[in-house]
Amino acid sequence: MSVVLNFKSHLSDLFAQALREVAPEHADTAILIERPKQASHGDYACNLAMQLARPLRKSPRDIANALIAALPQSEAVAKVEIAGAGFINVFIATAAKQRAVHGVLAAGAGYGHVHTGQGRKVGVEFVSANPTGPLHVGHGRGAAVGDCLCNVLHAAGWNVTREFYYNDAGAQIDNLTLSVQLRCKGVTPDDPSWPESGYRGDYIMDVARSYMAQETVEADDQHITGKGDVDDAEAIRHFAVAYLRREQDLDLRAFQVEFDVFSLESALYTEGKVEATVQKLIASGHTYEQDDALWLRTTDFGDDKDRVMRKSDGGYTYFVPDVAYHHEKWKRGFVRVINEQGSDHHSTITRVRAGLQALDVGIPQGWPDYVLHQMVTVLKNGEEVKISKRAGSYVTLRDLIDEVGCDATRYFLAARSPDSQLVFDIDLAKSQSNDNPVYYIQYAHARIHAVLAQWGGDRTSLHQADVSALTSDYETQLLQKMIDFPEVIERAAEELAPHLIAFYLKDLAADFHSYYNASRFLVDDEQVKLARLALIEALAQVLKNGLALLGVSAPEQM
Repeated sequence: MSVVLNFKSHLSDLFAQALREVAPEHADTAILIERPKQASHGDYACNLAMQLARPLRKSPRDIANALIAALPQSEAVAKVEIAGAGFINVFIATAAKQRAVHGVLAAGAGYGHVHTGQGRKVGVEFVSANPTGPLHVGHGRGAAVGDCLCNVLHAAGWNVTREFYYNDAGAQIDNLTLSVQLRCKGVTPDDPSWPESGYRGDYIMDVARSYMAQETVEADDQHITGKGDVDDAEAIRHFAVAYLRREQDLDLRAFQVEFDVFSLESALYTEGKVEATVQKLIASGHTYEQDDALWLRTTDFGDDKDRVMRKSDGGYTYFVPDVAYHHEKWKRGFVRVINEQGSDHHSTITRVRAGLQALDVGIPQGWPDYVLHQMVTVLKNGEEVKISKRAGSYVTLRDLIDEVGCDATRYFLAARSPDSQLVFDIDLAKSQSNDNPVYYIQYAHARIHAVLAQWGGDRTSLHQADVSALTSDYETQLLQKMIDFPEVIERAAEELAPHLIAFYLKDLAADFHSYYNASRFLVDDEQVKLARLALIEALAQVLKNGLALLGVSAPEQM
């Protein structure tokens, strides 16, 4: 008997074959397979007959009968019924659900992966912090969401490139340079002459001390050495940016986040890409001169007002290099580009997309996609934590990692929808209780391994265990939850919502803990014992696979 691992995909294929027989002229109709809200309505439902009623000028029930008659035979399907005006309800065979245990064990780390991406190229840009200081907790949320999103897209069959874009040009870098220079000269933030926009964190003193000591830091395979000259602002700028890029990279490594590509805003200027983009926009006819400035007619593409590209002083506004940068991404062959950024970037979306449309190079409307995350509030002992001694004015990502560990930090920052504000409770993240979701999920995985270790048998033998004894309500629910995993990955990739993985894992862990508390595993009946052990071994694999998507470990002992 064959093993089906993705019932939704399997049913979609079956209905596609039936559709080609019943209505070949409408074979491209989208087939939607959903889980009914009521268990009595079956395991899955299809509304294809409703969709075809108007174009075929037939009643949905007649079409449903024809589709059911044309459905290919499948061992996975126990029965098919018509409900209401023409919904088709499908009941999955109990034996097919039970055999999914073997499928999970055989698939191992690959269980849950789907192929909706079809190997297409997607570029995901995230974190992209200005190299002006340590990464703060907001950057950490972007790192967690972005990295988990990349993992989910990879599991959904996309060819993923992780990218970090450094805004290493502009006023903030000028402020950084001046702050380090003043520190090199012995001026402190307490001095009345300290500029209002200067950076005050202790890390500025660290940069200045290293520059004066003529230390060497590495950035982009280049070694940059501090000159020790307090009057050489350009040398200070290069050293400070390289130093802080290295520090941010160390923070990200501690967070287990790595990138495939690092891009520099400054390179867009030095390589002439910003100027080339501006000239192309001028040639497109979508620009005009007014008040000694160059404007882009973004209202042609849905913006509420036109935007300045080149200011009267000759400098470009910040969205212009963004247009040049995304044009480069398009030329690099990305079918899809996703930017994970803070919600304060919301205002840039329309103008960047408008600039790309104005280039008239075939970029589709609505490109790129954006995932915007809201602010993070950090609590400790019930009170908000606002500052870090090292950073001076904010909580750093490294503070959280040092305080609660990488696993809890990643889970808590990724486990809620990005568009909702997040309260990070340090005390909860450190607690070893069922109230701590990451502990609760990891404990389920460890509990399973404790049972298997107590059994002490050959785990590979479980791959062939007779699983027909898995008939209790707890087991039926766990089987269905396990079967749902590929669908959860598919949905999380489609909706750019990696937090759905966290929701799923918490529910799966809850179902397992209930099963554990209500059941015995090492029973005298050998068939029942091996069936239950095979089930929890498969559940451990699903928990491990899901945690891996979140970048969280799956300990075997706790």
